[in-house]
Amino acid sequence: MPPNNPPTARRQRLGAELRKLRERAGMSATAAAGLLGGNQAQISNIESGRHGVSAERVRTLACNYACTDEALINALVGMTGERGRHWWEEYRGILPVGLLDLAELEHHAVALRVAYTMHIPGLLQTPEHARTIFRQVVPSLPPHEVEHRVSHRIKRQVILFGDKSTPLTAVIHEAALRMMFGGPEIARDQLRHVLDMSEHEHITIRVIPFSIGAFPGSGQSVFYAVGPVPQLDTVELDQSHGPVLIDAEAQLHRYRMLLNQLEGVALAEAESRTFIHKIAQNLGKV
Repeated sequence: MPPNNPPTARRQRLGAELRKLRERAGMSATAAAGLLGGNQAQISNIESGRHGVSAERVRTLACNYACTDEALINALVGMTGERGRHWWEEYRGILPVGLLDLAELEHHAVALRVAYTMHIPGLLQTPEHARTIFRQVVPSLPPHEVEHRVSHRIKRQVILFGDKSTPLTAVIHEAALRMMFGGPEIARDQLRHVLDMSEHEHITIRVIPFSIGAFPGSGQSVFYAVGPVPQLDTVELDQSHGPVLIDAEAQLHRYRMLLNQLEGVALAEAESRTFIHKIAQNLGKV
Protein backbone atom coordinates (compact mmCIF):
# COMPACT_ATOMS: atom_id res chain seq x y z
CA MET A 1 0.00 0.00 0.00
CA PRO A 2 1.57 3.36 -1.00
CA PRO A 3 1.93 6.00 1.72
CA ASN A 4 -0.86 8.56 1.99
CA ASN A 5 -0.55 12.28 2.62
CA PRO A 6 1.13 13.22 5.92
CA PRO A 7 -1.19 12.00 8.70
CA THR A 8 -3.39 14.45 10.50
CA ALA A 9 -3.55 14.48 14.29
CA ARG A 10 -6.97 12.82 14.04
CA ARG A 11 -5.64 9.89 12.02
CA GLN A 12 -2.69 9.55 14.39
CA ARG A 13 -5.09 9.51 17.33
CA LEU A 14 -7.14 6.75 15.70
CA GLY A 15 -3.99 4.69 15.24
CA ALA A 16 -2.91 5.31 18.82
CA GLU A 17 -6.30 4.18 20.15
CA LEU A 18 -6.11 1.00 18.07
CA ARG A 19 -2.64 0.38 19.51
CA LYS A 20 -4.04 0.77 23.03
CA LEU A 21 -6.72 -1.83 22.28
CA ARG A 22 -4.09 -4.23 20.93
CA GLU A 23 -1.79 -3.76 23.93
CA ARG A 24 -4.67 -4.24 26.39
CA ALA A 25 -5.40 -7.51 24.62
CA GLY A 26 -1.78 -8.55 25.21
CA MET A 27 -1.28 -9.08 21.49
CA SER A 28 1.85 -8.30 19.49
CA ALA A 29 1.74 -6.36 16.23
CA THR A 30 2.91 -9.51 14.44
CA ALA A 31 0.07 -11.58 15.89
CA ALA A 32 -2.47 -8.85 15.07
CA ALA A 33 -1.22 -8.71 11.50
CA GLY A 34 -1.50 -12.47 11.22
CA LEU A 35 -5.21 -12.32 12.05
CA LEU A 36 -5.63 -9.82 9.22
CA GLY A 37 -3.58 -11.89 6.81
CA GLY A 38 -0.96 -9.17 6.61
CA ASN A 39 2.41 -8.37 8.14
CA GLN A 40 3.70 -6.43 11.12
CA ALA A 41 4.48 -3.35 8.98
CA GLN A 42 0.81 -3.07 8.07
CA ILE A 43 -0.22 -2.81 11.72
CA SER A 44 2.62 -0.37 12.45
CA ASN A 45 1.55 1.90 9.58
CA ILE A 46 -2.05 1.91 10.80
CA GLU A 47 -1.08 2.60 14.41
CA SER A 48 1.28 5.42 13.44
CA GLY A 49 -1.36 7.03 11.22
CA ARG A 50 0.79 6.70 8.12
CA HIS A 51 -1.94 4.66 6.42
CA GLY A 52 -5.67 5.13 6.68
CA VAL A 53 -7.95 2.35 7.87
CA SER A 54 -11.50 1.50 6.84
CA ALA A 55 -14.49 1.29 9.17
CA GLU A 56 -14.76 -2.43 8.46
CA ARG A 57 -11.14 -2.99 9.41
CA VAL A 58 -11.53 -1.02 12.64
CA ARG A 59 -14.42 -3.30 13.62
CA THR A 60 -12.36 -6.36 12.70
CA LEU A 61 -9.41 -5.17 14.79
CA ALA A 62 -11.69 -4.37 17.74
CA CYS A 63 -13.16 -7.87 17.50
CA ASN A 64 -9.70 -9.43 17.31
CA TYR A 65 -8.69 -7.42 20.38
CA ALA A 66 -11.80 -8.60 22.29
CA CYS A 67 -13.05 -5.02 22.72
CA THR A 68 -16.73 -5.04 23.72
CA ASP A 69 -17.14 -1.27 24.32
CA GLU A 70 -19.58 -0.57 21.49
CA ALA A 71 -19.64 3.18 22.14
CA LEU A 72 -15.85 3.34 21.79
CA ILE A 73 -15.86 1.13 18.69
CA ASN A 74 -18.50 3.31 17.02
CA ALA A 75 -16.53 6.43 17.89
CA LEU A 76 -13.37 4.95 16.36
CA VAL A 77 -15.30 3.96 13.25
CA GLY A 78 -16.44 7.59 13.01
CA MET A 79 -12.79 8.64 12.76
CA THR A 80 -12.14 6.57 9.63
CA GLY A 81 -12.27 7.57 5.99
CA GLU A 82 -10.14 9.68 3.73
CA ARG A 83 -9.21 13.18 4.77
CA GLY A 84 -11.99 15.51 3.62
CA ARG A 85 -11.49 18.86 2.00
CA HIS A 86 -12.33 20.90 5.08
CA TRP A 87 -11.80 24.64 5.22
CA TRP A 88 -8.51 24.41 7.14
CA GLU A 89 -6.87 22.45 4.34
CA GLU A 90 -6.48 25.70 2.39
CA TYR A 91 -3.90 26.73 4.99
CA ARG A 92 -1.81 23.56 4.65
CA GLY A 93 1.73 24.59 3.73
CA ILE A 94 0.93 28.18 4.74
CA LEU A 95 0.47 27.90 8.51
CA PRO A 96 2.06 25.52 11.05
CA VAL A 97 0.46 22.06 11.02
CA GLY A 98 -0.43 22.40 14.71
CA LEU A 99 -2.93 25.15 13.91
CA LEU A 100 -4.64 22.94 11.35
CA ASP A 101 -4.77 20.08 13.86
CA LEU A 102 -6.42 22.42 16.35
CA ALA A 103 -9.11 23.41 13.84
CA GLU A 104 -9.73 19.73 13.04
CA LEU A 105 -9.95 18.90 16.76
CA GLU A 106 -12.52 21.65 17.34
CA HIS A 107 -14.53 20.60 14.30
CA HIS A 108 -15.03 17.06 15.63
CA ALA A 109 -15.47 17.90 19.33
CA VAL A 110 -18.92 17.48 20.84
CA ALA A 111 -18.21 20.20 23.43
CA LEU A 112 -15.38 22.50 24.44
CA ARG A 113 -14.17 23.64 27.86
CA VAL A 114 -11.48 26.31 28.10
CA ALA A 115 -9.78 28.36 30.80
CA TYR A 116 -7.56 31.37 30.11
CA THR A 117 -5.75 33.67 32.51
CA MET A 118 -3.92 36.13 30.23
CA HIS A 119 -5.80 35.99 26.92
CA ILE A 120 -9.34 36.02 25.63
CA PRO A 121 -10.02 32.53 24.19
CA GLY A 122 -9.28 32.42 20.47
CA LEU A 123 -12.84 31.31 19.71
CA LEU A 124 -14.10 34.56 21.25
CA GLN A 125 -11.57 36.99 19.78
CA THR A 126 -12.36 39.77 17.33
CA PRO A 127 -10.18 40.15 14.21
CA GLU A 128 -8.49 43.30 15.51
CA HIS A 129 -7.75 41.74 18.88
CA ALA A 130 -6.28 38.65 17.20
CA ARG A 131 -4.26 40.80 14.81
CA THR A 132 -2.74 42.71 17.74
CA ILE A 133 -1.68 39.45 19.39
CA PHE A 134 -0.13 37.96 16.25
CA ARG A 135 1.88 41.12 15.68
CA GLN A 136 3.63 40.41 18.98
CA VAL A 137 4.79 36.90 18.07
CA VAL A 138 8.53 36.30 18.52
CA PRO A 139 10.22 36.21 16.10
CA SER A 140 8.05 38.70 14.28
CA LEU A 141 5.73 37.39 11.58
CA PRO A 142 5.60 39.01 8.14
CA PRO A 143 2.34 40.94 7.53
CA HIS A 144 0.93 38.32 5.16
CA GLU A 145 1.37 35.55 7.74
CA VAL A 146 -0.27 37.71 10.40
CA GLU A 147 -3.30 38.02 8.12
CA HIS A 148 -3.33 34.27 7.40
CA ARG A 149 -3.35 33.56 11.14
CA VAL A 150 -6.09 36.09 11.79
CA SER A 151 -8.33 34.65 9.05
CA HIS A 152 -7.66 31.09 10.31
CA ARG A 153 -8.56 32.08 13.88
CA ILE A 154 -11.80 33.75 12.83
CA LYS A 155 -12.80 30.82 10.58
CA ARG A 156 -12.36 28.49 13.54
CA GLN A 157 -15.28 30.28 15.16
CA VAL A 158 -17.74 28.78 12.64
CA ILE A 159 -18.25 25.86 15.06
CA LEU A 160 -20.08 28.26 17.41
CA PHE A 161 -22.78 29.06 14.88
CA GLY A 162 -25.36 27.16 12.85
CA ASP A 163 -27.73 24.29 13.56
CA LYS A 164 -25.03 22.11 15.14
CA SER A 165 -23.27 24.72 17.24
CA THR A 166 -20.64 23.27 19.55
CA PRO A 167 -21.26 24.02 23.25
CA LEU A 168 -18.49 26.15 24.74
CA THR A 169 -17.76 26.80 28.42
CA ALA A 170 -15.07 29.44 28.92
CA VAL A 171 -13.49 30.51 32.21
CA ILE A 172 -11.65 33.82 31.81
CA HIS A 173 -9.56 35.51 34.48
CA GLU A 174 -10.00 39.22 35.13
CA ALA A 175 -6.40 39.79 34.02
CA ALA A 176 -7.30 38.72 30.48
CA LEU A 177 -10.31 41.04 30.45
CA ARG A 178 -8.22 44.03 31.47
CA MET A 179 -5.44 43.54 28.92
CA MET A 180 -5.39 46.62 26.68
CA PHE A 181 -4.38 44.81 23.51
CA GLY A 182 -4.55 47.32 20.67
CA GLY A 183 -5.65 50.23 22.86
CA PRO A 184 -8.97 51.22 24.50
CA GLU A 185 -11.14 51.05 21.38
CA ILE A 186 -10.06 47.55 20.34
CA ALA A 187 -10.20 46.37 23.96
CA ARG A 188 -13.71 47.78 24.36
CA ASP A 189 -14.91 46.16 21.15
CA GLN A 190 -13.43 42.85 22.32
CA LEU A 191 -15.31 43.00 25.62
CA ARG A 192 -18.51 43.92 23.80
CA HIS A 193 -18.04 40.87 21.59
CA VAL A 194 -17.53 38.60 24.61
CA LEU A 195 -20.74 39.96 26.11
CA ASP A 196 -22.64 39.37 22.86
CA MET A 197 -21.33 35.81 22.63
CA SER A 198 -22.31 35.11 26.23
CA GLU A 199 -25.96 35.66 25.28
CA HIS A 200 -25.97 32.51 23.13
CA GLU A 201 -27.60 29.59 24.92
CA HIS A 202 -24.78 27.16 24.11
CA ILE A 203 -22.00 29.51 25.24
CA THR A 204 -21.19 29.83 28.94
CA ILE A 205 -18.71 32.47 30.07
CA ARG A 206 -17.52 32.59 33.67
CA VAL A 207 -15.10 35.11 35.18
CA ILE A 208 -12.50 34.61 37.91
CA PRO A 209 -11.99 38.05 39.51
CA PHE A 210 -8.77 39.24 41.13
CA SER A 211 -10.57 39.15 44.49
CA ILE A 212 -10.58 35.32 44.41
CA GLY A 213 -6.83 35.42 45.02
CA ALA A 214 -4.97 32.15 44.48
CA PHE A 215 -6.80 29.48 42.51
CA PRO A 216 -5.99 26.07 40.97
CA GLY A 217 -3.96 26.21 37.79
CA SER A 218 -3.27 29.93 38.05
CA GLY A 219 -1.20 31.16 35.13
CA GLN A 220 -2.09 28.17 32.96
CA SER A 221 -4.36 28.11 29.92
CA VAL A 222 -6.30 24.94 29.14
CA PHE A 223 -8.28 23.91 26.06
CA TYR A 224 -10.30 20.73 26.56
CA ALA A 225 -12.07 19.12 23.60
CA VAL A 226 -14.76 16.64 24.64
CA GLY A 227 -14.92 13.63 22.34
CA PRO A 228 -17.89 11.37 21.54
CA VAL A 229 -16.64 9.07 24.33
CA PRO A 230 -14.38 10.04 27.27
CA GLN A 231 -11.49 7.96 25.91
CA LEU A 232 -11.32 10.31 22.91
CA ASP A 233 -11.16 13.57 24.86
CA THR A 234 -8.14 15.75 24.09
CA VAL A 235 -6.35 18.59 25.86
CA GLU A 236 -4.56 21.27 23.86
CA LEU A 237 -1.91 23.40 25.54
CA ASP A 238 -0.45 26.52 23.95
CA GLN A 239 3.34 26.50 23.82
CA SER A 240 5.76 28.98 22.26
CA HIS A 241 6.52 26.46 19.52
CA GLY A 242 2.84 25.72 18.82
CA PRO A 243 -0.11 23.70 20.14
CA VAL A 244 0.56 20.47 22.03
CA LEU A 245 -2.13 17.78 22.13
CA ILE A 246 -2.45 15.50 25.18
CA ASP A 247 -4.62 12.40 25.40
CA ALA A 248 -3.12 10.18 28.13
CA GLU A 249 -5.89 8.98 30.44
CA ALA A 250 -4.20 10.22 33.62
CA GLN A 251 -3.62 13.68 32.12
CA LEU A 252 -7.20 13.93 30.86
CA HIS A 253 -8.43 13.13 34.38
CA ARG A 254 -6.11 15.78 35.82
CA TYR A 255 -7.34 18.50 33.47
CA ARG A 256 -10.99 17.59 33.97
CA MET A 257 -10.45 18.03 37.70
CA LEU A 258 -8.65 21.32 37.13
CA LEU A 259 -11.45 22.71 34.96
CA ASN A 260 -14.05 21.58 37.49
CA GLN A 261 -12.21 23.47 40.22
CA LEU A 262 -11.79 26.58 38.06
CA GLU A 263 -15.48 26.61 37.24
CA GLY A 264 -16.17 26.12 40.94
CA VAL A 265 -14.44 29.37 41.95
CA ALA A 266 -15.62 31.46 38.98
CA LEU A 267 -18.55 33.87 39.15
CA ALA A 268 -21.93 32.70 37.90
CA GLU A 269 -22.93 33.54 34.33
CA ALA A 270 -25.08 36.57 35.15
CA GLU A 271 -22.50 37.92 37.60
CA SER A 272 -19.79 37.39 34.99
CA ARG A 273 -21.69 39.41 32.38
CA THR A 274 -22.18 42.25 34.87
CA PHE A 275 -18.49 42.09 35.77
CA ILE A 276 -17.38 42.28 32.13
CA HIS A 277 -19.80 45.12 31.45
CA LYS A 278 -18.32 47.17 34.30
CA ILE A 279 -14.79 46.70 32.97
CA ALA A 280 -15.97 47.79 29.52
CA GLN A 281 -17.62 50.87 31.00
CA ASN A 282 -14.24 52.00 32.32
CA LEU A 283 -13.06 52.02 28.70
CA GLY A 284 -16.06 53.97 27.48
CA LYS A 285 -19.73 53.28 26.98
CA VAL A 286 -20.69 49.87 25.64
